[in-house]
Amino acid sequence: MRVAHLSLTDFRSYDAVELGLEPGVTAFVGPNGQGKTNLVEALGYVATQSSHRVANDGPLVRQGAARAIVRCAVVRDDRRALIELEINPGRANRARLNRSPVSRPRDAIGLLRTVLFAPEDLAMVKGDPSERRRYLDDLLVARTPRYAGVRADYDRVLRQRGALLRTAAQSRRRGRGGRGAESDAAFTEAGAKDPLSTLDVWDAHLARHGAELLAARLELVEALRPLVASSYAALAPGSAPAALEYRGTVPAGAESGARDGARTGAAGGAELDRDALEERLRAALLEVRGSELERGVTLVGPHRDDLFLGLGDLPARGYASHGESWSFALSLRLAAYDLLRADGGDPVLILDDVFAELDNQRRRRLAEIVAPAEQVLITAAVADDVPVELAGGRFDVGEGGVRRVR
Repeated sequence: MRVAHLSLTDFRSYDAVELGLEPGVTAFVGPNGQGKTNLVEALGYVATQSSHRVANDGPLVRQGAARAIVRCAVVRDDRRALIELEINPGRANRARLNRSPVSRPRDAIGLLRTVLFAPEDLAMVKGDPSERRRYLDDLLVARTPRYAGVRADYDRVLRQRGALLRTAAQSRRRGRGGRGAESDAAFTEAGAKDPLSTLDVWDAHLARHGAELLAARLELVEALRPLVASSYAALAPGSAPAALEYRGTVPAGAESGARDGARTGAAGGAELDRDALEERLRAALLEVRGSELERGVTLVGPHRDDLFLGLGDLPARGYASHGESWSFALSLRLAAYDLLRADGGDPVLILDDVFAELDNQRRRRLAEIVAPAEQVLITAAVADDVPVELAGGRFDVGEGGVRRVR
């Protein structure tokens, strides 16, 4: 798989840009702040319909413009597809495939698959659990696009259930257990004459969608574990071995146990029965209902889980050196690349200002690993940051434009 052409209109710093891209390695070189990352960010957006830099679409539209348009021609197995995304902050985005509208923009997910390495990846190791959950869920969607719908359904139910819990918490604080007129009015505003029966309905929805997402994550972690260990050993020989462990708020199987104050979900095969996970999730919701009604938040479910990253017997977060943290983050991306390749076809590899962060040894090892890919796109502040193993085409980026050099 490769990108043959990229066209941007009012995306980030560009009013208009047209780029023809070739197989192999292409580097975008220029000083920081000139728009190199904007180019590869656009490709990542086509693949995932989200940015690796910002949480919402607003900053993606050039200042003063109402919308941004990204067009991307993708070639796979000698077949060419044109993907067009119209980004409308505050309104529904739109998508077209081969000039024909699609009913939902997410129907275009999966037509381009990318693995993007970026400085922000360090947050997967050093940051909050949300960064690691996003890594898993983005990879799930890249491998099986229907999980975009599963994740959206879970998030929708979580928001609606959360609104009911917040209303219940406010009413409890006002009435402290009384079901007087004021309390009943608050619950009526939430659309529920009997909040507990309504909560039962939302529990069922949350458990059903949550179990599907949880089972997929557990299966994914099992597949990633040996790949991450292998990639880390190649990047950081002599270091303690890398380990992954899914830590859920709901036990995933008979082998689950407590560790560091969190429940550990480590399951495979029959342990991943979705019906059983759904029942466990419903039971867990009932167990914490009193606390949820008091605090007004959903306390268990995939949205509160974490992916534990370890080096030997120690957590990488807090114990890994800067170099080890970078190696772990790169290993997570390389493992994603290996999984997507195994599914059929090389994803496009994007290395956004990564080599400047690495010492010479890690730089060389990473270059040797990614060089055989069908298409590699690199951004660098100076040409010397690009390893000689990745010599290829080059664009200079600066003064609002992009110019092919070779």
